[in-house]
Amino acid sequence: MNFLAAVLIPFALITGITAQTRITERKSLLQDDPEVVYLKTSPSDAVKLDVVKSAPVFSDKEGKNRLGTLVENQTVTLEALAPRCYRVRGKGRTDGIVGWVAPWAFSTAEPEFQKRLEEFYERELQVKKLIEHKQVVVGMTVDEVSQSRGKPTKTSIRKTETGESGKWEWVDYEEVKHYITRTDPATGQVYRQFSHVTQIEKGRTSVEFADGLVTAVEETEDRQGGGNVRIVVPPILFGW
Repeated sequence: MNFLAAVLIPFALITGITAQTRITERKSLLQDDPEVVYLKTSPSDAVKLDVVKSAPVFSDKEGKNRLGTLVENQTVTLEALAPRCYRVRGKGRTDGIVGWVAPWAFSTAEPEFQKRLEEFYERELQVKKLIEHKQVVVGMTVDEVSQSRGKPTKTSIRKTETGESGKWEWVDYEEVKHYITRTDPATGQVYRQFSHVTQIEKGRTSVEFADGLVTAVEETEDRQGGGNVRIVVPPILFGW
């Protein structure tokens, strides 16, 4: 495994999905699609899009199964992102509708909103992969670190007038089985008998953070690749 530490661009300052936005855990096959990033926000933080053109709505991101039509001149809620389409919740011709729609149907007051959505999408895929491999890099949020590594072995927090900082530490152990050599008194045959198990420290991971974002990562375990720095951007915030 490579040593991971990362320095991120202030993503949280350039969009409006808050730092609390996470990839929602989903159970269905559709929602487990590795190319799909789901947004998990409170109603007040939900990302809204203006529909400027009527557009077909599909049940799948490939656009094979049409559900109906998303009518124009309304505001819809963005629920998920895929490479070339958005999953939204809004009004159809006769009733409410939820499904995948092409980006050309939407508009926002923010000039580079679509570009920022793409940046957010790429970041969430990267973080999702880090979490799957239980890795931590600079620029991840405290919540993302918790998802990746679980409860830390040791914590320290420092609060000041300007903010909060701290350090989390995880200790990884490896079980080692011990055996003793015995001789069968009847046959004289020598054999190994299990004795006990001990836990040996395999490595330590220390994570420093400030104001909810990881600022440094230190790993004491010997790793292949020798101390390469990995970079991930902080969460994007969307605002208008």
